[in-house]
Amino acid sequence: MKKDKTELDFKDEDQNPERENCEEKTEENLAVEDELENLRAENAKLKDDYLRAYADLENTKKRCALDMEKQSKYAISAFAKDLLSVADNLHRALTAVENDDEEQLKQFKKGVELTEMELMKVLNKFGITKMEAVGNVFDPAFHQVVQEVEDKTKPAGTIVAELQTGYMINGRLLREAMVIVSR
Repeated sequence: MKKDKTELDFKDEDQNPERENCEEKTEENLAVEDELENLRAENAKLKDDYLRAYADLENTKKRCALDMEKQSKYAISAFAKDLLSVADNLHRALTAVENDDEEQLKQFKKGVELTEMELMKVLNKFGITKMEAVGNVFDPAFHQVVQEVEDKTKPAGTIVAELQTGYMINGRLLREAMVIVSR
């Protein structure tokens, strides 16, 4: 018997390799899409990691810049602290000759005063300033008590005399003032 052509064509389509290829391509497409999604997720994660590392680097740069600024600003602290003893000796020399009226002592005093003024200009140039203590309330962060005296005219804890001047460098304590306070 002769088979009808339509019958054969129908059977051939069921066994058609193109149809099987189409199903395989769909599975391949799903696998490719899964791989693409995995790559996109990995890319997003790597991008996030990169941005975090970049932010950390920028923060480290800023911290280092601040540390370097502090170092340069306060590098002369040891020098300045040693130089303060010179200022103290000049001040003591001035107070030692205040009561004499002789011409030589006046000239000596004037020379020492000029030297002290020049020294204070240099200290101010480098950010070193004197602290005013007399009349202020005692603050242990800025003052060192050497002696307490009875003084009924001032409240307790008020600085009545300064034995050694305190100094600041760029707003930070360089040396505390040695003071006498009232009880």
